[in-house]
Amino acid sequence: MTKEAQIEELFIKKLEDLKYTYRRDIHDKNSLEKNFREKFEALNRVKLTENEFERLKTDIITSDVFAASKMLRERNYFQREDGTPLNYTLVNIKDWCKNEYEVINQLRINTGNSNQRYDVIILINGIPVVQVELKTLEISPRKAMQQIIDYKNDPGNGYTNSLLCFMQLFIVSNRTNTYYFANNRNQHFSFNADEQFLPVYQFADEDNKKITHLDSFAEKFLPKCTLGEMISKYMVLVESEQKLLVMRPYQIYAVKAIVNCIHQNRGNGYIWHTTGSGKTLTSFKASTLLKDNPDIEKCLFVVDRKDLDRQTREEFNKFQEGSVEENTNTETLVRRLLSTDYADKVIVTTIQKLGLALDGNNKKKYKERLESLSKKRIVFIFDECHRSQFGDNHKAIKEFFPNAQLFGFTGTPIFEENATQNSREGEYASYKTTKDVFEKELHAYTITNAIDDRNVLRFHVDYFEGKGNIKPKPGEAITQQAVVEAIIDKHDAATNTRRFNAVLATASINNAIEYYDLFKEVQKQKLKTDKDFIPLNITCVFSPPAEGNKDIQQIQEDLEQEKEDNKQNPDEKKAALKRIIKDYNKQYGTNHNINEFDLYYQDVQKRIKDHKYSNSDYPHKNKIDIVIVVDMLLTGFDSKYLNTLYVDKNLKYHGLIQAFSRTNRVLNDTKPYGNILDFRRQESAVNEAIALFSGEKSDEDAKKIWLVDPAPVVIAKFKKAVADLNVFMAENNLVCAPEEVYNLKGDAARIAFVKNFKEIQKLKTQLDQYTDLDEEQRAQIENILPEDTLRSFRSSYIETAKKYREIQQKEGDQAPEEIQQLDFEFVLFASALIDYDYIMELIAENTQKKPSKQRMTKHQVISLLSSSSNLMDEQEDLTEYINSLDWNIGHDVNSLREGYDTFKTEKSEKELADIAGKYGLSVSELKDFTDKIIGRMIFDGEKLTDLLEPLELSWKERRIKELALMADLVPYLKKQAQGREISGLAAYE
Repeated sequence: MTKEAQIEELFIKKLEDLKYTYRRDIHDKNSLEKNFREKFEALNRVKLTENEFERLKTDIITSDVFAASKMLRERNYFQREDGTPLNYTLVNIKDWCKNEYEVINQLRINTGNSNQRYDVIILINGIPVVQVELKTLEISPRKAMQQIIDYKNDPGNGYTNSLLCFMQLFIVSNRTNTYYFANNRNQHFSFNADEQFLPVYQFADEDNKKITHLDSFAEKFLPKCTLGEMISKYMVLVESEQKLLVMRPYQIYAVKAIVNCIHQNRGNGYIWHTTGSGKTLTSFKASTLLKDNPDIEKCLFVVDRKDLDRQTREEFNKFQEGSVEENTNTETLVRRLLSTDYADKVIVTTIQKLGLALDGNNKKKYKERLESLSKKRIVFIFDECHRSQFGDNHKAIKEFFPNAQLFGFTGTPIFEENATQNSREGEYASYKTTKDVFEKELHAYTITNAIDDRNVLRFHVDYFEGKGNIKPKPGEAITQQAVVEAIIDKHDAATNTRRFNAVLATASINNAIEYYDLFKEVQKQKLKTDKDFIPLNITCVFSPPAEGNKDIQQIQEDLEQEKEDNKQNPDEKKAALKRIIKDYNKQYGTNHNINEFDLYYQDVQKRIKDHKYSNSDYPHKNKIDIVIVVDMLLTGFDSKYLNTLYVDKNLKYHGLIQAFSRTNRVLNDTKPYGNILDFRRQESAVNEAIALFSGEKSDEDAKKIWLVDPAPVVIAKFKKAVADLNVFMAENNLVCAPEEVYNLKGDAARIAFVKNFKEIQKLKTQLDQYTDLDEEQRAQIENILPEDTLRSFRSSYIETAKKYREIQQKEGDQAPEEIQQLDFEFVLFASALIDYDYIMELIAENTQKKPSKQRMTKHQVISLLSSSSNLMDEQEDLTEYINSLDWNIGHDVNSLREGYDTFKTEKSEKELADIAGKYGLSVSELKDFTDKIIGRMIFDGEKLTDLLEPLELSWKERRIKELALMADLVPYLKKQAQGREISGLAAYE
């Protein structure tokens, strides 16, 4: 008996202990459907005829997992043969505990294309909802998901044409490590070119301690009622994206804590969940579960400022279409509070509107109109629950709604140490901590937990020393000229060659304006002296003087510095903002104006979020490299493409953590940490904030978790990794040179190289983004592995890894275990600099010079091209094209592009003509067939039948010819698709 079979046997025994019924008789499609039919008829108290059951299967089996997931949770309609209606459910949706829970193993869905076996499947009422894949090999989260993707791409798999379409969750375990994740449509369930972070989870207890062993996981996650609750309550179907989400453990514990507190009427409470941990989803789920609680009259989700109001409302509506409506003004809020409509039970509003509604001096007498609600049980959930709701507003809510329960979410609670009273914040009655207002902490998930889970990144903090011997004191400003020069000098390193973008936080609106003008001037001068300099796209955003504009007043409620600054010389600030917006319109082809400031602000945010590293996907002219701010964007704003914060203002405690946390959203391995370049040398303030918000007993332990290793430590790791490569090559009787990689014998040696060199590249990617390296350290890094040698090794890695990826894709589970395990992380080898445009410009530049003046030879350009994985799919064609060029004749960029397009077209036509000749097909008909596929990005099997019709083949002959033809056409079609997915083609891959 193999080890994997033993794991499976033990796991099934564990499920039997949990009172699952083991159905060893269900092993194929027919027995699966027979069992489902019995359960369906019993649940819906009906006896179906054979025809009715066949029609029911046709109705419910779908290739769309999102549609199937909705059907699983809803009451559905079916018309019987005699015309009578049958309103049915697939499972008991009122009480999931009362369903029948069964376990099956080694199910085989036999089709013409597939004999795929599935290790263990859990059935709820006969419906397959959880698939468990058990492995003996070491699994990483990415490999776990990749294995399931391979199953789903297997030709003839059952996920689209059998009851397996209802699969909700996948669990992958090697017994020691267990991961789980939601099923999804292919666009949400694949590795894209950027290898973006995928939602793969490990379970944890309420104290965020991991539960990874399969037995412990089963005991906590798979009891029947717990699993039913997970699928029915704690999975969210995101309508706008047609996507399934499963909530993270800490989100579930927070929701349960709030719901229990309300059920037991135990007063108020707060949830400490760090910035970036998905507080909106948690609060959405809490509020929707309250919707069905008859004891609760209303649930108000209360946010600060208009932009957060809009953002939160959009998020809520993304999770569930139309779940909350816009409150355009206080009158609308009051009307919705008084409404008895179910749709008005959950309301998103701002603290400012709520304050106006409860203001007894208001002429519109809102407070009087709300009197009937006063004694009812109202639940208030506050997002970022420190600031405006401390003081008068909080007091007004508690006095008017004595039976209300208040719940707060915060990533940065207010403790005694960071409770402040500011003269500008007149509504603060006294020093108040989060605990004073919300009574008790219901659940905590700190930044320390989130970093540990890889939900957010660590930080690299560079305390800028400046030049010369005179060092400024901590908190003291240095000249803006020095800051601007340092930013321009360090920006490419900090942002991984502008793959990411940055925020510059300044101390006042005047400072922001001065910086904006100075950047313009310095970049203008730099262009005169350095023809290779590419200017940074810089904009600036701060709120204009309100001048009675209620929208601006609302935005400014939580922008203390900006509100104060706008009282001084408002006309100057207005004129400066108009000038900034005018420049913005010119740069981006927009038409914004100061009177609709909010639209300009939204556009800035969208541009930061849309950054995307490849200029071919999103040209640099559309991007913002740096946005200069005062208070804006430093709280509540999320973007995976923002990785750097330049700081020229004094920050403390929660303000510091909030600002730093803009940079640490997870993307992929090209973004190893959030980068902070602090021009005020605030190391003690950073240490105090870490100590306060880490949730760790030891400050030193917290710093180790929060902050990346200093440069000397990473350089030492880099040196060791390169030394290990030298030893490895010597053990294989080879010198440590890139060309010698091709002389490695056997899979074991080549696989060892792939693993070793990936570690080197990972460490180099980290070092490349350290902004505090001195000249000596840079020389040391270059000396350890010179850039030219590194680039050649990258080419050797990409070529070797590509071959193993092809084996993985072709052989899947049949590939040797050590090849299955490989995780290439090609994104680490994707250059933000070396793209198609760069290569064309490089060729033009070097062919227009005499051989003696050329910087790069033809061979060197090809070597550069092969060192970047983002050109992997184009590499073969581009290499052939470059080899065909006469390097002694000058070429301009436009003629090179046209020449390459012609070259590709001719090559493609010849390839298609060869395929047509091989199978006796008309070239024009085959071209028409492939053009239509690429035009629609959909493969149509019926059109393939039509294409082969003139050959007059028997059914069996046609099937053989069809498979052989598609084996040749699939690579051609994938190349034409340029990385986009062709729907329906997976069956032939």
